[in-house]
Amino acid sequence: MPQTIDASVEAAIKPFADGFAAFIFYEIPIAGMQIPWIVLWLAVAASFFTVYLGFLNIRGFPLAVRVLRGDYHDPNAPGEISHFRAVATAISGTVGIGNIGGVAVAIGIGGPGAAFWLVVAGLLSMSTKLVECTLGVKYRRHNSDGSVSGGPMYYLEHWLKVRSWPKAGKALGGFYAACLMIGCLGIGNMFQSNQAYVQFVSISGGEQSYFAQRGWLFGIGIAVLVGLVIIGGIRSIAGFAAKVVPAMALLYIVSALVIISMSYSEIPHALSLIVSSAFTMESATGGAIGAMIVGFQRALFSNEGGIGSASIAHSAVQTDEPASEGMVSLLEPFIDTVVICTLSSLVIVVTAFPTGLMDSGLQGIALTSAAFAHHISWSPYPLAVAALLFAFSTAVSWSYYGLKACTYLFGEGMLVQNSFKFVFCVFLALGCMIQLDSVLAFSDAMIFLIAVPNIIGLYLFAPEVKAEVNRYRRRIADGSIVPYETTD
Repeated sequence: MPQTIDASVEAAIKPFADGFAAFIFYEIPIAGMQIPWIVLWLAVAASFFTVYLGFLNIRGFPLAVRVLRGDYHDPNAPGEISHFRAVATAISGTVGIGNIGGVAVAIGIGGPGAAFWLVVAGLLSMSTKLVECTLGVKYRRHNSDGSVSGGPMYYLEHWLKVRSWPKAGKALGGFYAACLMIGCLGIGNMFQSNQAYVQFVSISGGEQSYFAQRGWLFGIGIAVLVGLVIIGGIRSIAGFAAKVVPAMALLYIVSALVIISMSYSEIPHALSLIVSSAFTMESATGGAIGAMIVGFQRALFSNEGGIGSASIAHSAVQTDEPASEGMVSLLEPFIDTVVICTLSSLVIVVTAFPTGLMDSGLQGIALTSAAFAHHISWSPYPLAVAALLFAFSTAVSWSYYGLKACTYLFGEGMLVQNSFKFVFCVFLALGCMIQLDSVLAFSDAMIFLIAVPNIIGLYLFAPEVKAEVNRYRRRIADGSIVPYETTD
């Protein structure tokens, strides 16, 4: 039988993809556990910025909420979207299947204590997001058609350019953009459409579903739907995110709270188990150190703090104050990791542990779904709908990240933009039709590779960001910046 196209592609790129992924996710032995060096790289940066900025991730939370709700929004300021829509777009790019299934995997490996460290890592990541999103707005470029382009490729280029290394700056920006553009076709594209397809089949009859053997049909459908959203650019994407993100988050949060409340008698023990296991658990998973490593890894992979991709969406905000969007971006890891991932953790700990589901052999989203179904037999259906929406919205946001990477490399022309959108939609359809595990592994590695230059850039810009944020907060405090509604 002739080899299929996907099998041929898989065989051709597997050696290179496996080698590249093994390098990026190379594991360092620590206290009997294996931790990918890229996780350590991101975790150290998040911890540094938290301390360097004086725990602004906590102190700045009230101001972040005020800015998010529009207290200081000036509709006449340069940019394309409001603070709320910028945050919604960025959150739609990070909240995905990992928030449901990935958390279950983390707890299965690291024990209940992983849930504690997941929250800690989420809080620390808020600081990294503040730095990269402040820079994204400060060094964005305004295009002739009124649109804006920003992100790590622009601020990395700027740092070298002003030091008389313009070619090196352009090369570094180009490296980041190329990796992002290629990587987005996997992690933010094929993987998302594939997961959406799997979830759709699961709620429409499983193996008996009409779509079970028709991935091509679902793929074309989702490609058309995503295409209809992204064709209008960031305004259309942000408008979609502003409506869908609150709805899907509310659906999942309410569903999780209902399940947790139905195991209310287990809540005190579950909380005690999570905290005690975070520090004292001794098991084959590596004890407290193992729980910490797994928790940090899940959190950093979920909220993408340090990768820099979210700053591309935040760069489109309407503001004259770069630090205002940096403050707002604090809320993104909080919602993604501290709220949604914690709820997933609690569902698992209060349900799967007492009932023995942890020993059932189920993993990932299947375990979370079983935990939901333990109390309400039909609850996996809203869970599957939420997961489907998570995957769809993630693809929409990542299309914008990839687009801005593409236009950085090839220009802002409409031919370039439309060509990329078409290719992105084609890959969405392919994600439902073929299994290319090596392509996905390669794209994941490409995305996390860009965390290396991005974090270096954040370190170099740290004093400038600190001064920018402090100046903004002083102006808020002394009344130099007042709510927009009260100005003349």
